[in-house]
Amino acid sequence: MKIKWNRSETIALAKESCAHCHGLGLRDSIGRNGSEAPCNCVLRKIFRLCYARFRYCLEKEKHITQARLAVIGGRDRRQVWGRRDEEYIADFTLVSRRYLDDSQYQLFKFHFLLGADWKLCCRRLNMNRGTFFHEVYRIQQKLGRVYRELEPYALFPLDEYFGGTCRKEIAPEALKVLRMPMDDRRRRALRPPVRKVA
Repeated sequence: MKIKWNRSETIALAKESCAHCHGLGLRDSIGRNGSEAPCNCVLRKIFRLCYARFRYCLEKEKHITQARLAVIGGRDRRQVWGRRDEEYIADFTLVSRRYLDDSQYQLFKFHFLLGADWKLCCRRLNMNRGTFFHEVYRIQQKLGRVYRELEPYALFPLDEYFGGTCRKEIAPEALKVLRMPMDDRRRRALRPPVRKVA
C-alpha cells in the first residue's frame, strides 16, 4: 500500500488544535525516508467518516436500498448491478477484521459494531478506562490508514466508493488539447443602463 499523501487532502481533515501537525494534516515521519506522513488526527477523522457512513447504511430503511446499475471503468467498460450500501457494510467489517489482531478486533466488535459504551467494554474486556481509550485511538488510526490506502478500491474517499468522482491521472495526450479563443465581447464588463435622477 503505497499512496502519496498531500496537504490539499489532509488539511480539510486535520484537527485545528492538533499539537503535532498544527492543523495542517501532515507531519515529518521519522524513519520513513524523511517524507511527510498523515497526522494521527487525520487518520482518526477518516475512520470516523467511514464509521458514520457505515452506521447510516445500517440504520437506513431496507426498502430504500435498491440494486443500481454501475459503470465499471477501465479498458473494457462494463456495467454491473450492485447494492452499494450492503457492499459497503460488508467491506467495512471484513477489512476491519482482516487488519486488526484478535484483541483489537474484540474491542472493535464490542464498541463499534455492537455499540457498547466504555464502561461495559472495560468490564467485559477487563481493562481500565485509560487503556480502553488509548486502544480505541490506535484502532481508529490503524483503520483510518487502511481505509484510505486500500488497493485497488479504497473505502475512503466515500464519494469515490459510492460512484461519484474518480481520481485518475490525466493522460499525456489530454494535456495537448488546444483551447478555443475567447470572444472579446465576453470579456467586457456588463454595464447596465443608468437612469437619470431628476
